Amino acid sequence: MENNWDKLLQKIGIAKTFSDAIQQDKTYHISDETLCQMINNLGFSFKDKNQCDRMLEKLENMRWQYTTEAIYVVRMQDKIFDVVVPSDAVENIEIKVYQNKKIMSLDYEQEIIGRQEIGKREYSFVKMKIISDMAPGYYDIDICFDHKMAHTKLAVTPDMCYVPDIISQQKIWGYAIQLYALSSKRNWGVGDFTDLKNFVDLCERQGADVIGVNPLNALFHDFPENASPYSSISRLFLNPIYIDVENVHGYKPEYKDEFAEILHKVKQSENICYTEIYNTKISVLERIFSEFYQNKKTTEYKKFIKFCNDQGVDLEQFAIYQTIYTIYVSQGKIGWKNWPAELQNPYSKAVFEFKNSHQRQFDFFRYLQFIAAQQLQEVSQEIKKCGLKIGLYRDLPVGLCKDSEEIWAGNDLFIKECGAGAPPDVFFPQGQKWCLGAFNPYTLKANAYLPFIKILRAAMADAGALRIDHVMSLMRLYVIPDKSDEGTYIYYNFTDMLGLVVLESYLNKCMIVGESIGNVPDGFVEKLHERGIYSLSAMWGERWNGYGDFKMPYDFPQKAYASVGTHDMAPLKMRWFGYDIETMYQLKMISDDARTEQYKGREDERCRLLRALDNAGVWPQDKPRQGDCLYGEGYPNGIMEAVEKYVSLSNSDVYLAQLEDIFGVTVLQNLPGTDVDKHPNWRRKLPVDMEDFENNDDFVRARKAIMR
Repeated sequence: MENNWDKLLQKIGIAKTFSDAIQQDKTYHISDETLCQMINNLGFSFKDKNQCDRMLEKLENMRWQYTTEAIYVVRMQDKIFDVVVPSDAVENIEIKVYQNKKIMSLDYEQEIIGRQEIGKREYSFVKMKIISDMAPGYYDIDICFDHKMAHTKLAVTPDMCYVPDIISQQKIWGYAIQLYALSSKRNWGVGDFTDLKNFVDLCERQGADVIGVNPLNALFHDFPENASPYSSISRLFLNPIYIDVENVHGYKPEYKDEFAEILHKVKQSENICYTEIYNTKISVLERIFSEFYQNKKTTEYKKFIKFCNDQGVDLEQFAIYQTIYTIYVSQGKIGWKNWPAELQNPYSKAVFEFKNSHQRQFDFFRYLQFIAAQQLQEVSQEIKKCGLKIGLYRDLPVGLCKDSEEIWAGNDLFIKECGAGAPPDVFFPQGQKWCLGAFNPYTLKANAYLPFIKILRAAMADAGALRIDHVMSLMRLYVIPDKSDEGTYIYYNFTDMLGLVVLESYLNKCMIVGESIGNVPDGFVEKLHERGIYSLSAMWGERWNGYGDFKMPYDFPQKAYASVGTHDMAPLKMRWFGYDIETMYQLKMISDDARTEQYKGREDERCRLLRALDNAGVWPQDKPRQGDCLYGEGYPNGIMEAVEKYVSLSNSDVYLAQLEDIFGVTVLQNLPGTDVDKHPNWRRKLPVDMEDFENNDDFVRARKAIMR
């Protein structure tokens, strides 16, 4: 039975064991209790291991129960799909292929590769191969046989993701920013879309061609302090906090007069005051909306209606969710699982009636998305005007908040009573319980991957490149039951998921970059590179054997976006002094012994970094290295410029400079494993206003170091 138990888990796609590879070289064995729970959470009815023989037989026969899969993801040179039909109907199979409702004339071949008795009739498993050329894209296929018809979809993918021609001609560089952190003299205490538009102009003047931004997805309207951009309520829509209220049609300067004191306070604050800023913006936007809503014959209102129609049911459900959520929060019922049962079903009559009885509030939430999309589109237009070669480099989170609109609107699409996380590693021996909603691989495919395709398209909108957070989730995702601390890996159809990313990249002319920091399966990154997906290359991770000497610039990977660090890593100056180690110690995240060991490791890292910078000859001529500055002696004169030059000289096709490194920031944007009650994650403003960047000596010198 144990052998069949292993086969069953493999068939379903659940890891019985896993290794953390180079992290600690340790293998983890998952309890049968957790494994049985995961089988049920994926939608199967399973009691215990005694049922595994019967369930395995059922799964192996399942494909014979329906004519086609919901979708087939194939490559241009290998357009094969399969059908199950009665054996006596094989010779009469006819396929009709449509694209955009237009029928295509195509040649195809068919081959029987298996037969099986089902009831009193024999059925054949038939491989269908289209031999005519087909351009990359999505196609509808009707299978006609025996006076019956079945339907499926075909996603024909190119071999490689989109990569602009300029990449092969010159090195591209730009900046990685956290939009919320951008300080400016004109914004209301948080970076906004006008700041981003102005930053595009700055990049044109600087010769930069790419701007990396944090996820811009919608967060909780009623809880602005839930500020993590990686825990959104919808990956299809935008966060209204980024709206520049003064740039909204119908805005009047007197609207903000009553908020002058609040705005002065939030502008002076060291960290972002999300509640005050968001509520102030919403108050002013509601006043603008009231006047806008009274006259439905204006050109602007017609644009609004067109936007709503174009966004369709997705925007409608999003606005309904926000409307219901706000009403029930005021009654102390937080979260959609605490709503009346009839409102927990987005397709119920009660939800429809609720919308009709709260039409104005519903339309206001749609209006916020209309304005946000308009302003992001203005950024895109400015990028085209300025000629940035890549433009926005957006970010797609791996999951979303468990109480999100995405899960409410498509509850069956997500793994039940589980959340995505990270397995144990050297930094987090107990693992990380992110509690993020994760797609169920079975219901996702049954829906022809449309929810996944939608979030890809939304993230690629107005972007020249897309970072896929935790890209290993295309193959497998570490999932933890809500009532347990033990998790395991759930496997996805990697061929399908990867193919769809490649196809959407091609169709949207958007580069793909995969964030693969963590427990990466052997050969995984190579498979991404084969399909044209770039990797991330942080200097702190580019060390031989993971902890030895720093790699020289010519040893960095070519098909990569290189940077000094990431938003989860300490900025250069903070890392030099080890303030991040002390922060974790003060928060009791590491022990006395671990603190001592990490300080020793950091001392070794500083020595190796200085040696690498020396060997590369990247110290500025007017600021040569004058000492080691070790053991807390100080911050080496010129090290920021040396590091910027070092990584910008790398073999990688794209280089991203981080403003926190340039301006000598000594605090973390995000400390993994903590929430706002312990650390002010996602709240750190940059110490320099954007209007002053080009007059700031560090900014000017960093740019010169990069351009050299």
